[in-house]
Amino acid sequence: MTPDPPGHPPSALPQPVDPPGATHVVAGVIVDARGRVLLARRTAGRELAGLWEFPGGKVEPGETPEAALARELDEELGIEVELGDPLMVVPHLTPTRRLRLDVRGIRAWRGTPKGYEGQALAWVQPGALPRYDMPDPDRPVVAALLQPDHCLVTPPPGPGDSDATWLAALESALARGVRRVQFRMPGIDRSRRQQLLANAALHCAAAGAQLLVNGDARLACESGLGLHLPAARLRECRARPVADDQPLSASCHDAEELKLAQALGCDFALVGPVHPTPTHPGHGGIGWAGFEALREQASLPIYAIGGLGVDDIAAARSHGAQGIAAIRGLWEA
Repeated sequence: MTPDPPGHPPSALPQPVDPPGATHVVAGVIVDARGRVLLARRTAGRELAGLWEFPGGKVEPGETPEAALARELDEELGIEVELGDPLMVVPHLTPTRRLRLDVRGIRAWRGTPKGYEGQALAWVQPGALPRYDMPDPDRPVVAALLQPDHCLVTPPPGPGDSDATWLAALESALARGVRRVQFRMPGIDRSRRQQLLANAALHCAAAGAQLLVNGDARLACESGLGLHLPAARLRECRARPVADDQPLSASCHDAEELKLAQALGCDFALVGPVHPTPTHPGHGGIGWAGFEALREQASLPIYAIGGLGVDDIAAARSHGAQGIAAIRGLWEA
């Protein structure tokens, strides 16, 4: 018997409905007692031969995803599995077909996994997963296992709020588990912004949280922090504006911007607004259907943003998101 996979898979994802013509594929995240994740290599003669993937296969007509995953892992690996929680569903569009990759954790199994279809197997430490060449739909799954499932976008201090009050609110958010923060300070003068950033960096470092500066590449480079590009800045960029070891993200509202973010080498993107928000007056939101239509055209991790909170992480994962990003939904206790 073997423990659940790393990360925090949601306990109950909504059941997605396959779009017309979609190929429904299932995959399992199998983790051994040493914390290693099992990958299988696609055999010669198959599409995408030589790439590594999470074990699984196609759902047959009339078959449930759960039954399909149990059957595929028995046929491919010779193991009898106890399914764990859903992890995420990744919609993906290729030049020839539309896919839905339905991924679950495997709570336990009986037997020793072997490549019964001639495929090579590898037990991989989670941190090494990004080094393996994988099909595009598998990449968001790696991110889901390794990266935070929510991202805080900070509001500026309110009228009359002191820096100490703002920093106390940030510290409270970090204490609640926020591990990725976008430092956004509209309307705040540069001197105060720099001081707040310096203090925020100390708090985030102490909590083990990643910190990115919104829009100011110079400030990000000077501080050695990450950089977040608003959509307008993203469209202006012709090369990655920070070093490879500094996180880079972008706000995207359409397929063109997502492709720009991916080509620029962004580590993740924020996509929305999913629902109407005060920061986007007059915008009704793209809804989950609109979000999913954008998700299927990119392989980088993307957060859903716009009127969302931690209670929406499960829904976001069921539409292919890394998780959710929010201002009020994560700032307020």
